[in-house]
Amino acid sequence: MSIRKTAFIGLGVMGGPMAGHLLAKGHAVTVYNRTASRAAAWVAAHAGGQSAATPREAAQGADVVFVCVGNDHDLRSVVLGADGALAGMHPGSVLVDHTTASAEVARELHRLAAARQVAFIDAPVSGGQAGAERGQLAVMCGGDAEPFAQVRPVIDSYAKAVTLMGPPGSGQLTKMVNQLCIAGVVQGLAEALNFAQKAGLDGEQVLEVVSKGAAQSWQMENRGKTMLADQFEFGFAVDWMRKDLGLCLQEAQRNGAVLPLAALVDQFYAEVQAMGGGRWDTSSLIRRLHR
Repeated sequence: MSIRKTAFIGLGVMGGPMAGHLLAKGHAVTVYNRTASRAAAWVAAHAGGQSAATPREAAQGADVVFVCVGNDHDLRSVVLGADGALAGMHPGSVLVDHTTASAEVARELHRLAAARQVAFIDAPVSGGQAGAERGQLAVMCGGDAEPFAQVRPVIDSYAKAVTLMGPPGSGQLTKMVNQLCIAGVVQGLAEALNFAQKAGLDGEQVLEVVSKGAAQSWQMENRGKTMLADQFEFGFAVDWMRKDLGLCLQEAQRNGAVLPLAALVDQFYAEVQAMGGGRWDTSSLIRRLHR
């Protein structure tokens, strides 16, 4: 893997560790974060890293620019405009977006980047904060084959799997599939564990037994015990899951898919938000069953 000059825009719980892995693999990294103090803290913790005052300045001279922010609006705000990353990128460079966003914005940015002779890859990730910290993310990509081949070795710095799923927007569509699967599994697990408790069973013993069979899942292994313990101050927040399910439901209106379970679980998450749980982990679905 050749050493590349990179920029990383967005240093949240995912972006901060991902940028750190790039630096650890020997890539030159310049970061930008809308809250400047977070960029300063990242640089202080990562010897050799640099920060810039705007996305455009961070992107200048970079071979690959990575973005990991909150939603479509945030993405456009750091990529487009006079101070956006795209304005600072040179022809032949590649913009890689790790934001979980809409397929529509992915296609839009692919088109706008191409007009500047810049390639664009939509590349949402799965694996959560723990996966980012361990460098073990699954990355699902949409875009053109040649720039994907160029950036894949760089993305490997923090990934266990990097896959090109198809044309622009395909990465985002695949991430929607991922979130739909998670929503259904978490709701099923919440109902099952609540049932076990109501039936007077030992919840942890139940988990020990059923996790050895066909009911086993990542959510069961990583969230089952904390659900029983009523602990939700970690992981992927309800607010973000509702944003993602909203993307799924909007896309389904366009492509004709029927998502009754997703629509129902989205309503349940709205109830959790009304309980004050917007920042609780998504496994907090069980808490609404305890009311």
